[in-house]
Amino acid sequence: MKPADITLRCALLSLVLSLLPLRADDANPVSARPLSAPPSDAASDAIAQQETVVLLHGLGLNRFAMSRVACALKRDGYRVINVSYPSRRVPLEQLASDWLPDLLRAHQTDAAPRLHFVTHSMGGILLRLHLRDHAPANLGRVVMIAPPNHGSEVADRLQKNFFFRLFTGRNGHRLGTGADSVPRQLGPLDADLGIIAGSRSLNPLFSAWIGRPSDGKVAIESTKLAGMRDHLVLPISHTWLQYYRPVITQVRAYLRDGRFIHSTP
Repeated sequence: MKPADITLRCALLSLVLSLLPLRADDANPVSARPLSAPPSDAASDAIAQQETVVLLHGLGLNRFAMSRVACALKRDGYRVINVSYPSRRVPLEQLASDWLPDLLRAHQTDAAPRLHFVTHSMGGILLRLHLRDHAPANLGRVVMIAPPNHGSEVADRLQKNFFFRLFTGRNGHRLGTGADSVPRQLGPLDADLGIIAGSRSLNPLFSAWIGRPSDGKVAIESTKLAGMRDHLVLPISHTWLQYYRPVITQVRAYLRDGRFIHSTP
């Protein structure tokens, strides 16, 4: 076996291992996916007094990937909605037009004084698709963690690879940098938006493919979006950003203040 083939296989194995731990909840089509329990009538009045945060995990993961963020925001007094969605099985467009509106309706988010979103990776693209056609009147702040807002060169390189398609399903190959990719077909986001990017890569081959500073899957520049209010880079890799306390601290700060905590020289 050629060294280049070994390197490619190791890179693919790294990708697979980053997806495997949390893909169990990503098995059913959107029509069969139960939403978490909606609020009771007794709780409806409380909703009108409590700001709500919806969490959207990344490709191939599930709600447990955002559980640490959820716990921190609950302690801050937010009502948090954190559920799994079939990120590999259902096209992004259907998730944005069917699944997410159904989720918001079931949880009566239109009654909240403010509705915030926190996303990781592809969750940010799902939210952009949704807000393009369904911007809520009570939209608050949005924090995106490592979003491929201009696509990923890794998806470009692997879009025809059998194993990549097997483990990233119907959406992974659509997150490239080409003009026909889903991210590149979306415009600016009209929202109070803060973005957190990572700068540490665990995969040298993916970093070489990207060819510029990145978190190992998404270039830092690719996370940026016209109209964003703030942008922050932390030395953490793509898959694990949302688990780390510094990231969670910054999410809390942005939702509270509309800006990140930037270190002073």
